[in-house]
Amino acid sequence: MMTPTSHMSRSTMTQPIHQFHRHPEAPWLELRVSQPSAHCFRLHTHEEYSIGIVDHGGAMFHHAQGPEPVRAGSVVLIEPHRWHACNPELPRSWAYRMLFVKADWLHAQMDTQVDADVHGDRPTRAITFDHRALHSRDAAVLVDRLCQPLQNACDIEAHRRELQDFLRQHARRHTTAPNAAEPDAVRHALRTLHARPDSDITIESLAESQGLSPSRFIRQFKAATGVTPGAYRLNLRLNGARRLLADGATLAQAAHEMGFADQSHMQRSFKTHHALTPGNYAQTATLHLPSAR
Repeated sequence: MMTPTSHMSRSTMTQPIHQFHRHPEAPWLELRVSQPSAHCFRLHTHEEYSIGIVDHGGAMFHHAQGPEPVRAGSVVLIEPHRWHACNPELPRSWAYRMLFVKADWLHAQMDTQVDADVHGDRPTRAITFDHRALHSRDAAVLVDRLCQPLQNACDIEAHRRELQDFLRQHARRHTTAPNAAEPDAVRHALRTLHARPDSDITIESLAESQGLSPSRFIRQFKAATGVTPGAYRLNLRLNGARRLLADGATLAQAAHEMGFADQSHMQRSFKTHHALTPGNYAQTATLHLPSAR
């Protein structure tokens, strides 16, 4: 087992700062390994559950209950669609690993562990973490193991068991989706944006369809989500582009399918949110894809 410090000792100056690891027989997982840098992120969300560990330095973890400082050995836990950002305390650098787990797959895995006599047979609709960050050595040891690249197919089953063990200790399963308190106009807008993030529907038309002025609609939307409708849609488009690139789409295809005005617009936005260009993401994900054995 490697500690965060020993993990960092393996890095070399020739490695890309950000690497993405995926195994062809575990398509529900993606591991990001980021070497020391001072890169900063805008507030963003992911479609996946995110489980990460800080390997070096420290950062400020911005989330709905934050901000919260994290340091080497701290564990970070984020559910899908939770707005957050982790940024180093400049001019210092930090390094971390983040495991992204597809929500539908994880919900199905949790269902296999349910005692039907106690919980009934209702499917999992959501998982919530008990804490946004953990600062114990025990948690760091568990997440350090989870955030290692899968080298061959026989590692996958062991990884699945360890992930379930970690969630039993630090998360709760829900058979109903969390109740949202959004106004009707916001709920309608969210359904529209999630269904067609590539659409060029305007803020004015979303507001008008609900009998609101644009300014009032934007205030309601930001009060409910924490961001403006434009920022929300951009985040959806970037997550969609990341998913397409991971599946082998070209930069031009990803930009077109997700509704970006052009490839350069996608590139600028992607780099701001993910601290690397979409081309770098596609290349490093391909370079570090292990062979199934």
